[in-house]
Amino acid sequence: MKTLAAILFEQHKPLVVDEVELPRLGYGQVLVEVKVSRICGSQLGEIDGVKGPDMYLPHLLGHEAGGVVCEVGPEVSNVKSGDHVVLHWRPSVGIQARPAKYRLGTKTVNAGNITTFQRLTVVSENRLTPIPADVDFEVASLLADTLTTGFGSVMRNARLEIGESAIVIGVGGIGLGTVLGAHLAGAHPLIAVDLYEDKLTKAREFGATHTINSRTEDLVGEVARILGGTADVVFDGTGNPAVIEQAWKVISPKGRLILIGVMPNDLQLTFNTLPLHYGRVLSGSEGGMSQPETDIPRLLRMIRDGRFDPRGMVSHRCALKDINRAISLMREGQSVHTMIHLDQ
Repeated sequence: MKTLAAILFEQHKPLVVDEVELPRLGYGQVLVEVKVSRICGSQLGEIDGVKGPDMYLPHLLGHEAGGVVCEVGPEVSNVKSGDHVVLHWRPSVGIQARPAKYRLGTKTVNAGNITTFQRLTVVSENRLTPIPADVDFEVASLLADTLTTGFGSVMRNARLEIGESAIVIGVGGIGLGTVLGAHLAGAHPLIAVDLYEDKLTKAREFGATHTINSRTEDLVGEVARILGGTADVVFDGTGNPAVIEQAWKVISPKGRLILIGVMPNDLQLTFNTLPLHYGRVLSGSEGGMSQPETDIPRLLRMIRDGRFDPRGMVSHRCALKDINRAISLMREGQSVHTMIHLDQ
């Protein structure tokens, strides 16, 4: 059986959309029909080699989606054929299966425990969480990472308390989920920072009390004006060393700087670490330490009860054949959340 997929053959090059041969299901593996997949900024990082040379080329991409289970492999017990599921990169309950390997002619095409830029995918059981059949597949895709990582960064990494001031730098993608999480957790004031006005507008829609356009405004000066001092918590979603060093300047003496964005492996930070000895915290976030098996049902309950509607986060939609154009729009800062509809 074959499926259409977006393949990364070479870093710094466009993805190639072609048909690959699906592997047979092995122990703990599940075949899923992907309905909608979000394009995450980390996929741009994979293409650009942010973490260094890629040893697994060629390979498939994508790690957050909504879909329907087609078939289950040996010993799978947490999902069954016909189940609607969230596909997420953070491990959950179930079997950690070996990564799938696809074929394109004589070539092996690698994949991790989950890939989603394709119509059919073989994933590890522990990368799936069942959801009710009436949940919109775009919402499912947002639950896979944007919301779980955003809320987890706020609640688990920062342990934000009601009334603490917070800044989110970079409010596309995960950053917008972080704004929403901080808003619902009671952050005040809540400042969103970005280069693009459309993203700042979205941030206000999801709870930001103030916005700073760092293209035209001085971040440090504006924070001082708004807060009358420094912030309790800063979340950085950019992975940009210059931005992180600015963030370091606007944190209170015992504040927390949470790094959500991934910094390129060939760059370094240069700020003084003395404040760490007196209570300031610098921490990286691995998916907000999210626990999909509990976080996804809880967030779904909040959505169903009207606490928030994440569908307004989506700015662009595309078919798989148009994925490179969609990626270009992300690079240009023109999209907040882009969804690939695999049935188009």
